[in-house]
Amino acid sequence: MSDISELLGTTDSDTFLGLPKGDLTSLEADVAIFGAPCATPYKSTGTYAADAPKAIRAALAGYASAIGHMDFDLESPILSDDTVRAVDCGDLPWDAGDPAANRAAIHDATRAILEADAVPIVIGGDDSIPIPVLEAYRDHGPLTILQIDAHIDWRDEVEGERLGLSSNMRRASEMDWVERIIQVGARAIGSARPSDYRDARAKRAQFVTARELHREGAARVLDLIPEGAVVYVNFDLDALDPSIMPAVIGPAPGGLFFHQALEILHGLDMWAHVAGFSLVEFCPARDPNGLAALTAGRIVCNALGLIARARSY
Repeated sequence: MSDISELLGTTDSDTFLGLPKGDLTSLEADVAIFGAPCATPYKSTGTYAADAPKAIRAALAGYASAIGHMDFDLESPILSDDTVRAVDCGDLPWDAGDPAANRAAIHDATRAILEADAVPIVIGGDDSIPIPVLEAYRDHGPLTILQIDAHIDWRDEVEGERLGLSSNMRRASEMDWVERIIQVGARAIGSARPSDYRDARAKRAQFVTARELHREGAARVLDLIPEGAVVYVNFDLDALDPSIMPAVIGPAPGGLFFHQALEILHGLDMWAHVAGFSLVEFCPARDPNGLAALTAGRIVCNALGLIARARSY
């Protein structure tokens, strides 16, 4: 069956949208993408999201030759300024049996990008990925975290593991360079107990539930972010409604729709400084027709375009 690449013209590339390949050891870029297939998996869930970076790149491959065309979400081409360079540094090596090495690789890759004065975009992988990413921002704070997620991720430990996907915001709250945490999209039942929510409140985490967002819109989120704040965005795809994002392990009805997510990202771009972005929790095994991967890829396209636009100012 024909696909869009036959109309647009194929580009032989295994990078995100056909971007040039980047080298983390000698990086020259304004924005650098890398895939982090695995950080700290739970024994009960395994590495269900390890193939996500590959699947998301593949979903956008048919559009690689059209990266200079109009993108009507951005109202410009994704990379609208020829002086802004974006690269894809590929996937990091990983070993399900060696989470410490996985975390070190993610931390070091993020730090290399920051030290090159570039902005990292990380394609995961499960939601343990942000912990080593945020550790790399030690000298790049104070940082505001915007977590877009159906779950609040404030467990101290799960299965004896303190660095897994259910603990990322609690670990972030312990980082001296993180000055505020804003969490958007919570709904339904996750791993959090009432005591975890109380702990989050005690640490002054601020919440905009999915119901509040549907009722009040993106302005409810943006009002919590000081103008000019340095913001790291972690986008867990289960924040999206399962009608458009079924390819997650924790789906729940009542989630964000695509343009609600874009309203937050685009509003943030006009209000604050986005210093990094991660997309996590995509489960390719639950996406037989590839449409969820396309949706995930389009979230990354918007993040890339907005960050690149800000770098051109």
